[in-house]
Amino acid sequence: MLLVPVRVGPSAIEGNGALAQVELPPGTPFWRFEEGFDRAFSPSEFERLPAQAQAHLRHFAWVRRDDGHWILSGDLACFMNHSATPNTGVLPGAADPGLTVTLRPVAAGEELTCDYFAFDAEAAVKLRPVPPQKS
Repeated sequence: MLLVPVRVGPSAIEGNGALAQVELPPGTPFWRFEEGFDRAFSPSEFERLPAQAQAHLRHFAWVRRDDGHWILSGDLACFMNHSATPNTGVLPGAADPGLTVTLRPVAAGEELTCDYFAFDAEAAVKLRPVPPQKS
């Protein structure tokens, strides 16, 4: 669940992105999993879903490394794009490793980014180049 005001808008990275609505100083709590609002799908639950639902999760959810659960945020966090130099993440040695914070100052209107490789077991698949389509 997002803990700061965010809107969706055009992204310089890809498609649409999550944009901060206000300035955020470094260390601002940004996102945490909120049971009942966000959803964790076990690997067996994922496999039982229709193909269209699986495709949706593959695009908008991420896979937790420790148990393989697909995590779908109930809000606009699913619009966050990948960056090798993200402005949000989990601080090393954080007391709550599930709490994402801003890693540097973020300006109002700036796209919020995260490093998919830091938390998503499917990052390499998601970021694989798409081969050109034949016409």
